Amino acid sequence: MIVIQNAVLRNPAFRFREPVSLTVEAGEQIAVVGPNGSGKSVLAQMITAAYPLREGTITYDFSSSPVYRNIKFIAFRDSYGPADASYYLQQRWNSQDRDESPPVRDTLGPAGNNSLRKQLFELFGIDGMLDKQTVLLSSGEMRKFQLAKALLTEPRLLIIDNPFIGLDVSTRDRLSGLLNSLIRTGAVQIMLLLAKTDEIPGFITHVIPVRDRYCGEKVSRDRFRAGTTEAPAISGLVPPGAACHPGKTGDAIIEMHDVSVRYGSHTILKSLNWTVKRGEKWALLGPNGSGKSTLLSLVCADNPQSYACDISLFGRRRGSGESIWDIKKRIGYVSPEMHRAYSENIPAIEIVASGLHDSVGVYVRPRPEQFRVCEWWMNAFGILHLRDRNFLQMSDGEQRLVLLARAFVKDPELLVLDEPMHGLDTANRSLVRQVIEAFCRRENKTFIMVTHYEQELPECIIHRLALG
Repeated sequence: MIVIQNAVLRNPAFRFREPVSLTVEAGEQIAVVGPNGSGKSVLAQMITAAYPLREGTITYDFSSSPVYRNIKFIAFRDSYGPADASYYLQQRWNSQDRDESPPVRDTLGPAGNNSLRKQLFELFGIDGMLDKQTVLLSSGEMRKFQLAKALLTEPRLLIIDNPFIGLDVSTRDRLSGLLNSLIRTGAVQIMLLLAKTDEIPGFITHVIPVRDRYCGEKVSRDRFRAGTTEAPAISGLVPPGAACHPGKTGDAIIEMHDVSVRYGSHTILKSLNWTVKRGEKWALLGPNGSGKSTLLSLVCADNPQSYACDISLFGRRRGSGESIWDIKKRIGYVSPEMHRAYSENIPAIEIVASGLHDSVGVYVRPRPEQFRVCEWWMNAFGILHLRDRNFLQMSDGEQRLVLLARAFVKDPELLVLDEPMHGLDTANRSLVRQVIEAFCRRENKTFIMVTHYEQELPECIIHRLALG
């Protein structure tokens, strides 16, 4: 189907260390497996002819037809919709009474294969999204929408970057089953880019290991043995100039009374009551589209509707004169939506430093001792070697680690992590979990975490809020 011979990309920033030679036979279902920053996405971009070659050749058995019609690639950022300089919450607010975002039904294309369309609509619950504006979709719903949209084009080869991230448990299982049934009928050939070696589905026939910008030999699934690496244990985590937070353990940090959030005719949260006390550790759970990210946007002062709700943060009622920045300076936060919106192509150290003032980019030059704190947190997350690399030249997993360091850098009293381990490999998931555990052992640290993977929750979690 595809033959790559001694291929070298023209741009040295994306080049493998050795020329790439690879053959993809018809009927093979492939997993490209490797740690964060290894070159998995670069290989996918090479296969899709997104980057020009300096040397070598790539030939396809559908050479009479354009590559883009035969191969579809869903990358990490695609799963949250088109990139935009505005944050999604402000877009939602602006769009609720105007047609600034198309409804889902207008973006899925012509009917085409009605049998496939029916299967996809049932799998992803598309019928319930059809009249929603795309900007109102949660990150998980957007992931489902993008997968359905790509599959409806009936490509010869579908390449998906970390297909299961952002999806709840039942949807992950059903997606794997659907891909398996499509493969059996010969409707599509699959290539998955996986950082988590424990997520290789049973329908995969071959594995291509990629590490440190080396493309390994394609081997059968039976020959591949995915080694897992655990991060070294972390015993303590007290950064230079560690913050001492005023207040007593047990004081209310978050108080919500009968809170409802609506966009047009769509209700996301209804009559919610929730209290989080200083020092508590919470898991926020629920299926895709249940309102988890919207709830966190109220906590982090990002949602304009918070002023119409009975919400108190850090002992002050919203709208009583406090500024957004008074709230944000006490919170460390990362989410899939933030990752999508963060498009500043500046060095990693400046991304981390921007967390000191909750800005996108650095507009106030940090003092030398603040840069040392930034470097300390980058070292804690194993990314100090990326200090001077530009953000958009990193892999998605490396970007996520940089944004996590940004969330921790001001040593916040409230840490809010929405799907913090999206796209991380086994070793980095272990590392991040240990960093969270060590952080939460410190006095008066309050923590809220969203995940669809029960095993990612740190042991310190003792409270749970499940949204329907």
